[in-house]
Amino acid sequence: MIRFKEENPRYGYQKIRDQVIYLGYTISKSSVKNILIQNGYDPEPDLTVRSTWHEFIKSHWDVLAACDFFTIELLVGRKLVRCTVFFVIELATRKVFYAPIKLQPDGPYMKQVAKILTDSESGFLHGKRYLIHDRDPLYRTDGLHGILKSIGVKPVRLPARSPDLNCYAERFVKSVKSECMDHLVLSSVRQLKYVLEQFALYYHHERIHQTLDRIIEPKHILDDKAEITCIERLGGLLKSYHRLAA
Repeated sequence: MIRFKEENPRYGYQKIRDQVIYLGYTISKSSVKNILIQNGYDPEPDLTVRSTWHEFIKSHWDVLAACDFFTIELLVGRKLVRCTVFFVIELATRKVFYAPIKLQPDGPYMKQVAKILTDSESGFLHGKRYLIHDRDPLYRTDGLHGILKSIGVKPVRLPARSPDLNCYAERFVKSVKSECMDHLVLSSVRQLKYVLEQFALYYHHERIHQTLDRIIEPKHILDDKAEITCIERLGGLLKSYHRLAA
């Protein structure tokens, strides 16, 4: 019963009792109600209350994507130049798409990115229904939301000062910076593009993701009896270990 309640917070004690009886057990409604109360659960939840954010994420897991920006400082000559990277992450698989890099994104750039994401043949957002984003003014670009909605993607704008609601995108930013960018000094956009490409190969095909308990999309053929091989990227900054087939 506790499992039913934990996995279905909107179940009342009558519905839980029906499920228990269906599984072959005999129990009264009052017993179910008392057990729920003793374990700190409301036996009759208010069904007029809207779903929580966690429930929304869980029920739309396979059709959700999130996007965000992060900045990287480039050392050009003797000056630091701030470069902005825009990315989209697919929540269910953790696959990441980088948009073309531009030092200072603007409205036309965001519309261009939206067209790339919704391309009829290779658009990253095909099959998605929602795109989570924060309240950055760039998302208010004329036509941006219209382009997304044209393929059935509904933009979901988060409340102000709520990075925890975009935790998957925020976690990716932490990973790319702490595992890669914080250890490099880059001097051009070309170098940045190369580093991001290498990190994407590592992130998608070689890095073990703890929450998924696996590599996102293994590219290498494995052999349980082969010797352990180390794959290095960016001069050994990124390493992964595999038993690769000959």
